[in-house]
This record gives sequence, C-alpha cells and structure tokens, in this order.
Amino acid sequence: MPQTDLHRLSPLILHLLLLASSLVSRSWAHQRSSTYGSSALTEWRPAHASYYAADPEDAIGGACGFGNLGKEGYGMATAGLSEALFEKGAACGGCYEVRCVSEMKYCLPGTSIVVTATNFCAPNYGLPAEAGGVCNPPNHHLLLPIQAFEKIAIWKAGVMPIQYRRVKCVRDGGIRFTVDGRKFFYTVLISNVAGAGDVISVKIKGSTTGWLQMGRSWGQIWHINADFEGQPLSFELTSSDSVTLTSYNVAPKDWSFGKTYVGKQFPF
Repeated sequence: MPQTDLHRLSPLILHLLLLASSLVSRSWAHQRSSTYGSSALTEWRPAHASYYAADPEDAIGGACGFGNLGKEGYGMATAGLSEALFEKGAACGGCYEVRCVSEMKYCLPGTSIVVTATNFCAPNYGLPAEAGGVCNPPNHHLLLPIQAFEKIAIWKAGVMPIQYRRVKCVRDGGIRFTVDGRKFFYTVLISNVAGAGDVISVKIKGSTTGWLQMGRSWGQIWHINADFEGQPLSFELTSSDSVTLTSYNVAPKDWSFGKTYVGKQFPF
C-alpha cells in the first residue's frame, strides 16, 4: 500500500482503538462477573455509598439490635441503610453485594464486597437530599465502615456511585435466639440468619401453647406477652423470600433470661 494511503488510514485506526477501549471500560463497569451471581436475590440497582472511620466501639450496638457485631460474627462487613432501604428495621440482617461504578479513578477494578445490614443511616432534613442529606428519602445510600469501603474503592472517593444487589447470606452455625425480658414480657433477638438474612415474621411455642405470633420491637428484636416458664421454646421464622423454618425445642425447659440458644439454619 502506498505511504499516502497509510497516513489516510491512521486517523480511522486511532478512532477505532479509542472506541474499543471505551467499550471495554463500560463493559467492566457494568457487566463484570461476580462469584456471588448464583446467590443473587435481586438485580443490580444504583445507589451511593460513603464511609465512616470506625473504631471498636462502633462494632457494638446499632439500630438492628445485634449488639456486639464481632461476637455475633458480622465484624466490619456491615452497612447502615438509608431510610428508603431500612424499611423501619425489616431489612436488618439482609446481605448486600456492593461494587464501585463510574468513579473509575477511585474504584478498585474487579472488586465487590458483601455486607450485612446492621444499622440505620439517619436522614438529615436540614440539608436537601441532593446536597448533603445523603440518607434522606428517596436516596438509596449505604454507609460503610472504612474497612469495608476500602475493599472496593480508595478513601478519597468520599460519596461515590455504587451498584448493589441482595444476595444470600452465608453464616457459620445455626440461627441464634437470645432470650430476654421479665416475668410475662419476653424479647428475642434473632441473629446469624443465613439465606435471605432478614426475618419478617416470628412465632413462638411452648409445650403447653400453640404457635403465638410475636411482634417486632425494633430491628431483629421481637416481643410477646405470655408465660413460658418451665417450657421448652420452639420458633417458626419466615424470611423476606417467603421461606419458613421451624426449630423445635431450641431452648430447654430450664432456659433463663439473658442466654443465647442455637436452632436450625436457613439453606444458602
């Protein structure tokens, strides 16, 4: 081919190379594969995430009632959900796969992290939702400990665009039932739940009662007014994906307030 023809083609070749590079970048951002794909419960959805500088005290407490997150097995792979996602505590215990998108100068390529909803990101109605009120309705926002945030992006990202999807939770051991209360008032904290992770209905049964519906106090703490003294306690749980699990005689007849008992586990 004559030299003049080569010069004529070079701008076209350069344009094609730039187009191919752009397509590859977009494909990576929106279609990269995940090892959690087989356990996904929803499609990818757009949201934003930010972080807080966590210290050991931040692993205790929270709006879901889980208490010591390290002891309960959640560690720092956790998230506070904005009001639009928190569902007045019904979302507590659910698992979310999160990946960084759009801000490619801050994203760690090919990474994602699975976090458990353990807290509430409170709205700030003194600021507009689009200008500082990151957790105000209708925003979908996840507030992560910096230890989790830096698994998918560098800290300089600040408030960044992400995608998230619900995935099945993987847990070690059975579901934990922490029984508390006084006399005829009982509360039960339900934690370490696999599968969908978030429990939407709880029933309790003693040896001399039928199945009794419990009410949600807050987060994953449930309550009932009844007398179960001297009776083994059984539980029936329903998760947000409509799977029901029954654990008989989780707590023996000599159970006591303040103790944790372990039952069956949802499949995952």
